[in-house]
Amino acid sequence: MIQLHTCGAARAAGRPTPEENDRLADEIAELAAHLHAATGRLLTLLREYDAREAWGWGFRSCAHWLSWRTGIAPGAAREKVRVARALGSLPQISAAMERGELSYSKVRALTRVATADNEAELLELARCATASHVERVVRAWRRVDGLQEAEEERARHESRHVELYPDEDGSWVLRGRLDPEVGALLEKALEWARQELYGKRLEPGTSAGQRRADALGLVAEQALAASSAAPARRADRLQVVLHTERAELEGEPTGAAAASDAGQSVLVASGQRVPAGTSRRLSCDASLVEMTHDTEGNVLDVGRRRRTVPAAIRKALEQRDSHRCRFPGCDSRHCDAHHVEHWADGGATRLDNLLLLCRAHHRSVHEGGLRVERDAEGGVRFRTPWGWLVPEVPATPLLRGEERGAARLRHDHERAGLQIDPWTATSAWHGERLDLDWTIYVMRRDVTRNDEDGQSDTRAA
Repeated sequence: MIQLHTCGAARAAGRPTPEENDRLADEIAELAAHLHAATGRLLTLLREYDAREAWGWGFRSCAHWLSWRTGIAPGAAREKVRVARALGSLPQISAAMERGELSYSKVRALTRVATADNEAELLELARCATASHVERVVRAWRRVDGLQEAEEERARHESRHVELYPDEDGSWVLRGRLDPEVGALLEKALEWARQELYGKRLEPGTSAGQRRADALGLVAEQALAASSAAPARRADRLQVVLHTERAELEGEPTGAAAASDAGQSVLVASGQRVPAGTSRRLSCDASLVEMTHDTEGNVLDVGRRRRTVPAAIRKALEQRDSHRCRFPGCDSRHCDAHHVEHWADGGATRLDNLLLLCRAHHRSVHEGGLRVERDAEGGVRFRTPWGWLVPEVPATPLLRGEERGAARLRHDHERAGLQIDPWTATSAWHGERLDLDWTIYVMRRDVTRNDEDGQSDTRAA
C-alpha cells in the first residue's frame, strides 16, 4: 500500500514513477552491454587490420592510423591496439567481451596480467567484481610479482655492462647487458627511431637487426641534438658534398640534378654513393658544399658551405607548420624541411614551396612513393603510391536512418545470436568488502605451486 501510494503521488505530481525509472535504468544497462559487445568486435577487427599491416601506406603505426581514422586521442589509440593484440592470446576473455559480459575497462586491466594459464581465473574474477575491484587486484598482482623478482633484479643489476670496439674490417662491435629499465628505455628509443626511419615500408633485403642498427644511429643523432655543445639542427650536422666536373658546368646538368635526372646516385661527404632519391631527401634540409673536378678527378675548386634552407626561412616554416609534420594525423616534432618541388628540379627555397615532414614521411615521399601536391589554394595534399588521396580529416561513413545508433547495434547482435539483457554486464558482487590480500593469495596459489614444482623438478634433475 505504501508503494502504491508513492506511485500515485508521483503520477499526480508529474514525476516519473519508480517503475519508469527502473525501465530507463534497464535500457541504459542493456545499451551499455551492447556497446561492450561492439567494442569487443571492434578490437577483434582492429587486431586483424593490424596483422594485415593494412595501415602501412603512409602511417607510422596502427595506432597512428586509428587516431586519424576514428578521431580518438593518440594515447587512447595506442592502448586500444595494445589490448587488441593481447586479446589474440586470450580467447576466453575476448569471447566474453564480444558477448557484452565485460566492459573495456575490465578487459584493459586484465590484459596487463592475464596469460593462457590464469585467463580462466581472471575471467571469473571480472564477472564477479566491479571494474574498481579488477583494477585493484591487477595493481596488487603486479606489485606481488615485483616483490618476488627483487632478488633477481639485484643479480641482474650487478651483471650490467656495455662494450664497444672497432672490428678488423672497420665496423664497430657492440655487446652488453642492461638493467631491465634501461633495456626497456633503449628498446622504446630504437622502436621510435625505427618508425621514424622506416615506418612500415621496409627497405628490401634489410633484417630486423639491420633496422635496429640504423635506428641506433638516429638515437645517437638525437642525443647530440639535445646537447648544448652539439649542432642544434640536423641541417647543421648533415653535410652533402656535390661533386661536379668542369665540363658539366659548361652547359650540362650538374650535381644532384644530373644524377637525379639520369636515375643515378651521387656522392655525399663520407664518399659513399647513395641513390638519387636518397640524395634528394638528404639535400632537402642540409648544408651543401659543391666541389668542382677536372676530367681526371682532381679537385679544382671547393665552394663555400651554404644552407639549403636558411635559418630565417626555417624559423618561419616551423612557425607556420606549428613545429609538426604535415602528414595527416602525424604529430611528430622531429622534422625536416621538404621541398615540394625539389631545388634540383628548379624549385625555389621559398616558404610556399616548403613544408615540415618527419623522418618517416620524408623518406616515404622520396623513397617510398608517397606524393605531395600543391592545390589551387596553396595548400598541400598527399597521395599514396597508388594515387589515393589521404585527406586531412577522414570522411564520416553515411548510414541509412534504420542503421543508426542503438537500433543497429541491437539488430546486428540479435542476428549474431547474442543474448543481451540489462543484466548481461552487471557484476555478481554482493556488496561485501574486497579482501585484497585473500584474493591475491587464492588467485596466485596455483602459480606459486607450479613455480615450486618446477624448482623441485629442476633440483631433482
